[in-house]
Amino acid sequence: MTPSEPVPRRRMTSHPRKPPVIADVARLAGVSVPTVSRYMTGSARVSPGKSRLIAEAIAALNFRPSSVARALVSGPPKMVAVLTGNTSQYGYAETIRGIEEGARAAGYLVTISVVESAELPAVEQTIQLVLEQTVAGLIVLTFNPAGVAALHALPPGIPRVAIAGAREKGTPQAVLAEADAAEELTNYLLALGHETVHHVRVPPSRREDGRTLGWRRALRAAGKPVPPIIESDWDPYTGESIGRQIAGRGDITAVFCGNDEIAMGVIRGLKELGKHVPDDISVTGFDDHPLAGLWTPPLTTVRQDFAALGRRAWQMLQDILDDHPGKRFASDRPPLVIRESAAAPRSLRT
Repeated sequence: MTPSEPVPRRRMTSHPRKPPVIADVARLAGVSVPTVSRYMTGSARVSPGKSRLIAEAIAALNFRPSSVARALVSGPPKMVAVLTGNTSQYGYAETIRGIEEGARAAGYLVTISVVESAELPAVEQTIQLVLEQTVAGLIVLTFNPAGVAALHALPPGIPRVAIAGAREKGTPQAVLAEADAAEELTNYLLALGHETVHHVRVPPSRREDGRTLGWRRALRAAGKPVPPIIESDWDPYTGESIGRQIAGRGDITAVFCGNDEIAMGVIRGLKELGKHVPDDISVTGFDDHPLAGLWTPPLTTVRQDFAALGRRAWQMLQDILDDHPGKRFASDRPPLVIRESAAAPRSLRT
């Protein structure tokens, strides 16, 4: 090198370039992430024009993830994804357990992604992260607004099954017939002699869920007053606060709570102010939480087999993946479980 020649600049290497992901390929090729996934796995036909664009993008980015290489060798992917708004609450956790059990028995791995919010940017970000993996299909828990939003934001062409919530047009769905069960529970309380039944509602996934629908339907069919709904959240301590609030109301003799945890909180709040269940007020729940029968008093409720619901949803998805689609809508009726937290009103026992 002579003194007149410029000194070459050294390339900075302290921050290595992040390896490309499937979303980068889709962006460069001008196609969707699912289209790139279908091209790589061969699970569905991709047009020649799009295939050329994807191949050029892969070459330009030097995109070589090992998972894709394995998928290309071994055939269709053996992984499914679950989209859910929660993983810790009883119904969510049991449903996911059922999905995982069914998938594992069929030789599939399950990934779980939590949709933190129903806001579209958060939903789309979660979906993009999920679809960067080579998944064969998805199961979406539509127990809350975030799950509903995720289902509606999924791109077309991806095998999917929805769980619970309202009927989704065009989407295979596994549900529990909550409205029918809630109607039966409300009618049981009316048959004990209560003039009406007050309802403590947990947050619905849409404007109104089946538990509230069945409660209202039973009261109207019986010609009974429909009281204003008492709103709750998912925190059992909210139920305790509600119990203290209704303890001083003489017009409430029966309460139907949206789940067992809230019912347990209501019972505790009533007890703190000297009210006895069911002598003063009958309290019922929904779901049949594992502690419902051990509570004091043991809780009258509706038994929802969430694990079986998850297994049914998995079977529906497996049928789609095996190209043997069966039922597109599978419903199961949860049974009423009568224990000691509900009785005839005091006026009929004196």
